[in-house]
Amino acid sequence: MNLKKYIKTSVYALLLAGILGLVSCEEYLDKAPNSDISSTEPFENFRNFQGFTEELYNCIPCYTAYAWHNSFNLGEEVFWDPSAKSEFAYDVDRGNYWDWNAYASPFRAGYSNTTSTDSKNKGYLWGFAWYAIRKANIGLENLELLTDATQEEKDLIAGQLYFFRAWFHLELMKYWGGLPYLDEALPANEPIRTPRLSYQETADKVSEDFRMAAQLLPVDWDQTTAGKATLGNNMQRANKIMALAFLGKNLLYAGSPLMNEASGGSATYNQAYCKEAADVFGEVLALSESTGRYELASFNNYSQLFYTQNNNGKIPGLKETIFWENTVGAATRFRWNQINDYIQKDLSRGGYYISPTANYAFFNYGMANGLPINDSEDITVADAESGYDPEYPWKDRDPRFYNDFVLDGERTSTKEDLQEDIQFASYYSGGRFRTVNGGRSNLTGLALTKFRPRLAEKNTESTTMSNNCVVLSLLRLADVYLMYAEATAIGYGVSSSASTYSMTAVDAVNTIRDRAGVGHVADKYLSSVDAFMSEVRRERAVELAFEGLRFCDLRRWKLLDKKPYTLKCSLEFERDPDGLTGAALADGYKDAKVLNLTMETLFERQYTSKHYWFPFNLDDVNIYPEFNQNPGW
Repeated sequence: MNLKKYIKTSVYALLLAGILGLVSCEEYLDKAPNSDISSTEPFENFRNFQGFTEELYNCIPCYTAYAWHNSFNLGEEVFWDPSAKSEFAYDVDRGNYWDWNAYASPFRAGYSNTTSTDSKNKGYLWGFAWYAIRKANIGLENLELLTDATQEEKDLIAGQLYFFRAWFHLELMKYWGGLPYLDEALPANEPIRTPRLSYQETADKVSEDFRMAAQLLPVDWDQTTAGKATLGNNMQRANKIMALAFLGKNLLYAGSPLMNEASGGSATYNQAYCKEAADVFGEVLALSESTGRYELASFNNYSQLFYTQNNNGKIPGLKETIFWENTVGAATRFRWNQINDYIQKDLSRGGYYISPTANYAFFNYGMANGLPINDSEDITVADAESGYDPEYPWKDRDPRFYNDFVLDGERTSTKEDLQEDIQFASYYSGGRFRTVNGGRSNLTGLALTKFRPRLAEKNTESTTMSNNCVVLSLLRLADVYLMYAEATAIGYGVSSSASTYSMTAVDAVNTIRDRAGVGHVADKYLSSVDAFMSEVRRERAVELAFEGLRFCDLRRWKLLDKKPYTLKCSLEFERDPDGLTGAALADGYKDAKVLNLTMETLFERQYTSKHYWFPFNLDDVNIYPEFNQNPGW
């Protein structure tokens, strides 16, 4: 199935898909096929047109639970056990990007029923995106048929269509680069000749649509007359702040080194794009503050940004998440294989194992005082300034370090009848959790707990295996603060602010650190943009860890093929034989002494310049000469 299939899907099929949601199954089945659905009926009033538009939300991909496991973190942050050869993350590590179209990839072509309630039918970014873009174009071309509607209703429909046309182009661009920008529904009986644009040319088109969406959409649907019909259920609907936030992201990406180089510039930031992005992000932050529509969650509720437990399937994110992945089946999809990917065999039902890499954890998560562990990126070196001591590597760390990882000695089960090295994490070299399941044991000396409860009980449905609701935030307010910091530093300066917002670049980073109780950016990192950007990159790595953003960040910064970002490493250490054990160790594990701490390379990616972009399917690049393949593929 190629690009032509999606962008030339029949008009009637799209009309039918839109209107079916407006009639009951019984009503529809009582009618002869196609008996009384005219080509204009989906567009004649707000209810029908909104029904047509609703399908665009169902085209948003599900990145975390589209298949049996979780290949959505593609940077250097996780290491899969060697038996996971069917996972796209395994292929990415080995440079085989062609498998983006395989079953275990959320990017693949094809598409299932867009109204399916099964998350496993939602891993089709390539297919759903082109389908949705065409549908948005059909809607925009039929706006004049919407006569039975108020101006507010007309604006809501148009705003959503512009938003999704832009969003799906942007989501594709992040991985494949510049594209043909489809702003019309191409006739099915004519050859395709829409040229592929450069990245920045495509981004400029995306920006136009996001700006139009922001002009038309409200800050909060609950405050509109039309939105009263779905009062309390409008959190995920496209709105003004959402459109502006993605506009800013689109501009920052366009101004990033990879995208600037791919558009004919140098592999450096494009200051003009970044300055514009900073101003847009400033609008987002100012609007969020003045309206209260979005706000940073307290650190006491931090886990609720990522998962909810035994809460009747409540979608995580609180008021901080701006845009979610597809929420279909959210209450039950992150269980069985999904949750077991993160839990050791003794406390789960088996399955693949995803281990957070030691290099990611130690070189990004710093100390509670805000400093990195040291400037040498050598975990064996003590640092008097930061307070890091390799004999006490868990002590006085960034609070998010303790939130995101289970560490050696920590309690992992409430069952006191279990043997000690199961009740309490045994992640030291040779420990039970490192060896009990062979290649599927913990491989790095750390366990990831950002998306699950810290305590895991085998065969206990209420705690681990069920009632664990995970929905990935594709954009949350913390990300906006950090993108604002990056764009403002490049566009205006480290200690400057954008023209639309009073906060400086460094203050934006410190705002995120304040939430977690972490020290501010040290003065030595404020001497230059380059020095400050090292802290911005580190802060993004910590705050947004394991949320599917790292791969794109490394690529846009042109760091993907450079050490240490190509490495995936483990921690090796021994427990102090004279130290605490059992429950006493669990009570004081953060202060535990270890011996012979080292880091060993498990895997090194062998990347070249071609690995900055996914390849296009050969069927697609052979449709017409103007649609060219990415370099090296």
